[in-house]
Amino acid sequence: MRLLVTRPEPDATTLKTRLVENGHTVTIEPLITITHDGAETPEFDGAQALIATSRNGLRAIATLPEIDAAKELPLFVVGPGTAATAQALGFRQIIKGPATARDLVPVIQEYAEVNSGPLVHLAGDVLVYDFASDLVRLGFFVTAPIVYTTVVADRFASPTVASLRNGRFDGVLLLSPRTADVYVALVRQHNLSEAARKVHYFCLSAAIKSRLASLGDGLKIDVASAPNLQQLLALIPAPAA
Repeated sequence: MRLLVTRPEPDATTLKTRLVENGHTVTIEPLITITHDGAETPEFDGAQALIATSRNGLRAIATLPEIDAAKELPLFVVGPGTAATAQALGFRQIIKGPATARDLVPVIQEYAEVNSGPLVHLAGDVLVYDFASDLVRLGFFVTAPIVYTTVVADRFASPTVASLRNGRFDGVLLLSPRTADVYVALVRQHNLSEAARKVHYFCLSAAIKSRLASLGDGLKIDVASAPNLQQLLALIPAPAA
């Protein structure tokens, strides 16, 4: 298939490699850029554990002088992708929860101590779900330093516009609700709504699918059976022999 990958770098290139290995033709169009401009430095001293709901949070602290101390703390993560990043960076106590931030709350409640030190959430500037509020209601002390920020694309690249308009994409991969929102906005900006309705969408979650509703009825949309990359890739048909 001819696929458009919309996730930020460096994950977009990693995903492209996997798709190409499976026989697909891939164009990368990151609709969100991750930056560390103006990022806050977390306070690890006295913390009882860290929380990472995105691998971007872990990458953001990877070069800090305090990273060795951080690696000694228990780390709660969402999903296998973030867990793999944590392991690659050398974190020693990784507690993996389900693949959504909301479902991580009971895991933290089970393993963390209400009366111990703060939980440090390695947060971005935009949160799909602010689970820290739930943890605070349960009695935990939570800090959420903004360790990375995001910038949304204000246009599609010209080749992407041409490919969408001329039906040269078979499928579009969308891995976050925010990315889907940006995609829909840019489709409208470039007057591509009719062309966009002819594309097959592969979505990581039902929440992402819901963001495409404004493109119209009859969209061809598949949703991963679980919100992880393995299940998303399982949706994409193998090229014909």
